[in-house]
Amino acid sequence: MSCVVLIIGMVLGAVHAESGAAGPRIGLLSPGTSESTAPVLAGLRQGLREHGYVEGTSVAIESRFANGQFDRLPYLARELIGLPVDVLVTFATEASIAAKDNSKTIPIVMIGVGDPVASGLIASLSRPGGNITGTSGMFSEAAGKRLELLNEVAPGMRRVAVLWNPANRIFQSQMIQETEAAARPLGIQLQMFEARDLASIERALAA
Repeated sequence: MSCVVLIIGMVLGAVHAESGAAGPRIGLLSPGTSESTAPVLAGLRQGLREHGYVEGTSVAIESRFANGQFDRLPYLARELIGLPVDVLVTFATEASIAAKDNSKTIPIVMIGVGDPVASGLIASLSRPGGNITGTSGMFSEAAGKRLELLNEVAPGMRRVAVLWNPANRIFQSQMIQETEAAARPLGIQLQMFEARDLASIERALAA
């Protein structure tokens, strides 16, 4: 989070130098709930304070949560853009895509994106291009590694259940591909179960 806050601070500094406006506004877009995003917000607020930005005094934070309804992300992104905000902070791949699709000018700082290049968010890691930057993780690659570690813990297993959210089309598809690639040489059969909401998760666990 410290790296993300540093990037946001640089963006806000550039915005102030260009416009001279006081009290910049940060927009936060999350596919989750306010509760699931709370740790991210807490880290963001703390980091901003350390860089001299205090919410309610020298900076404002506008948050929007899709509550697991990924199809609402484009609408929420447009809502934040229309306020307007000086910078958009997007949590996870789908939120970052929604922000990028709706603004080519507002700086976007992404958090927790699996593969920003494969997702079409940036041109390359060394030269992102456009109006988006931030941090990414090796989430899809880790999916295959988790299956390999599970096989070491329970050698001889033949079937593994995989819960996935089809609404998270980019991130989940990459993870599934990596998991399938790891399963083949191990002779493991994957059984796919949708986990779109609480009811589908309960059905998957029962199955």
